[in-house]
Amino acid sequence: MEVLELEVDALIAARSIDIETAEAVMRVEIGSKVSQMTSRELKRDILIYAKKNPKLFLELVEDENIKLRNFGIKATEMNILSLSSDQRTFNWSSNNRKLMTVPFDEHPYSALAAWFKTDEGMEIYSNIEKRLNS
Repeated sequence: MEVLELEVDALIAARSIDIETAEAVMRVEIGSKVSQMTSRELKRDILIYAKKNPKLFLELVEDENIKLRNFGIKATEMNILSLSSDQRTFNWSSNNRKLMTVPFDEHPYSALAAWFKTDEGMEIYSNIEKRLNS
């Protein structure tokens, strides 16, 4: 009974999820392929994912860092930020100015998501957000 209720909760959440959150959650599952998906494909896949992995799906939906990671990935894909080939440094793509160094043994986009929560990171986040929306 508990498993069925969890599945129902996940499906309800998946049905009402916004596209940005759906993209962030599915990026965990299928990676950068998400960027080429239509919103209908994304909605279908998010429902399937919620049904197959309800507990993990609900955890991911509640994780604010997953949205920040997705934001960083999108900024890199759109060539606003660049990640060095050794995956240790994030730079502005336009002038190659260093933004942050990834701590040793940390995933680059997880480190970037945590950095976006700092004072300096919030300013950069705001700047990138304006560029993504223009």
